[in-house]
Amino acid sequence: MLKTVGGIVRRFRFGAVVREAGSGAAWAEKARRLEAQGYDVLLVPDHLVGLRFAPIAALTAAACATTRLRVGTLVFANDFRHPAVLAKEAATLDLLSGGRLEVGIGTGWMARDYEGAGLALEPPGVRVERLREAVAVLKGLWAEGPFSFQGKHYRIGGLDQRPKPVRRPRPPIALGGGGPRMLRLAAEEADIVNLGMRVRPDGSGPDDRDGGPAAFLRKLEIVREAAGERYDALELGTSVVQVGERKAEEAWSAADSSSLGGTPQVLLGTRADIIDKLRYWRDEHDISYFVVHHERDLDAFAPVVEELAT
Repeated sequence: MLKTVGGIVRRFRFGAVVREAGSGAAWAEKARRLEAQGYDVLLVPDHLVGLRFAPIAALTAAACATTRLRVGTLVFANDFRHPAVLAKEAATLDLLSGGRLEVGIGTGWMARDYEGAGLALEPPGVRVERLREAVAVLKGLWAEGPFSFQGKHYRIGGLDQRPKPVRRPRPPIALGGGGPRMLRLAAEEADIVNLGMRVRPDGSGPDDRDGGPAAFLRKLEIVREAAGERYDALELGTSVVQVGERKAEEAWSAADSSSLGGTPQVLLGTRADIIDKLRYWRDEHDISYFVVHHERDLDAFAPVVEELAT
């Protein structure tokens, strides 16, 4: 179902976060099932701890097992890899998938990742500044010809990487977050903005004081103000962490959904209730991309996808 805003068609899109499987065959079957159910994108996170596949290998396998399904990350942790390396890997994956890659990228935030790997978790401002430079490097290396860059964190000297991505001018870039700095960066530089909860500076988890509809609407205001003339071209999305009826939080998750009532991140009720809520958030607030965060909810959400993903 489509909505036109400022000449831009906002169609519903639906993503699914999938973290692991017991075998290559089981992973391929998960990807094919999502494709058959009408989901648009299979997404994997990027953490060094926990039972989660590494993104590049997992996305390559999912792309090879499907024909229509897009593949992407929610999100690459910028601190784990140099953007020149990521640009090369991503361009290769985009080519091998026939242009089906979506590159979600964030600063990196989970303290346990950094502690376990012996990495320094620097203050949020430093990480956001470094991410801004990384996005510029990715865009530059995916463009035609050699690229040079002189920043505080990265320096690129006339590098002309091959292959270039199939998707032109480049794969869509998704940036997400809940804090003002990340939201402004996303509004200024991303193609897709995923609105989430603000993360505590120490990386211990989301800031539970950041929940509720008022905080969510304020994030939308920040994005709109920072985007300016870019706003109508942005795709706005969020992660759905509860579907149908409220369930206990997953043991591996640092999130607490109890503070998210009244936002599109919690969709309780019948299928008709959920469809009405999604239409409201799309039609009134321009949120059109919804990512189901837990595998346990994918089958229950599939009838919603079938009705709205047209």
